[in-house]
Amino acid sequence: MNMHSRKMKWIFGGMEAFLGIPLIGGLFIIGMYYTPLALMLVLHIIGLVFAVKEARAKTGHVLGIVASTIGWIPIVGMILHILTATFLMVEASKDQ
Repeated sequence: MNMHSRKMKWIFGGMEAFLGIPLIGGLFIIGMYYTPLALMLVLHIIGLVFAVKEARAKTGHVLGIVASTIGWIPIVGMILHILTATFLMVEASKDQ
């Protein structure tokens, strides 16, 4: 069985954790003209497809899609990125 979904969750979880760092993550997103949100949206959709295909947990990627679409809202975005990172990393650690 392929483990692409698990690897993606670890990588995307780290990326989400960075975006969730107070002030730094927000300045990075704004400084890059919100492209990190668009990139993460695409990556989470790809990750969701792999998770479905491999019958793995999907919650982290679904949260990531939500975080990417409303992550431009201050504080709300930070909280969503932190939650997404947490879910992705917990899911990745449980996937066998």
